Amino acid sequence: MTQNTTNKIYWTGAALTSLWFGASGFFELTTNPVVWDITVQLGYPAHFIYLLGVFKLSGVAVLLTPNKLHRLKEWVFAGIFFDIIFAFVSKLAVLGFAATIDAIVAFIMVSVTYAAFRKLETFGQPVENARPALTH
Repeated sequence: MTQNTTNKIYWTGAALTSLWFGASGFFELTTNPVVWDITVQLGYPAHFIYLLGVFKLSGVAVLLTPNKLHRLKEWVFAGIFFDIIFAFVSKLAVLGFAATIDAIVAFIMVSVTYAAFRKLETFGQPVENARPALTH
């Protein structure tokens, strides 16, 4: 896969991930009934839902910052994966398997995006000498 193709995959995935988690974070901060009620039904307290919203919107800002904040992007991806895994387990326990489909789709989408991110980080260089390649 060429660097250009990998770059397109990353930015498409980053945009889709940002739309998904940006909307979710916004809805959590504005107490949108659909998102809020499901999250409360899963057993999460209000203060935690607000924090999720803040962290999701902060993570979106980091993901959409080109050519910078590479280490912080690693943390954002970790946070997104934690969010997806906790959502999957919570929904499975409380609402049943059918409610976990969105978490499964999100996990696949973010996994592909993260793989492209890592490929761009080391593109054309040995891993021990890797520097960001997202500048192209």
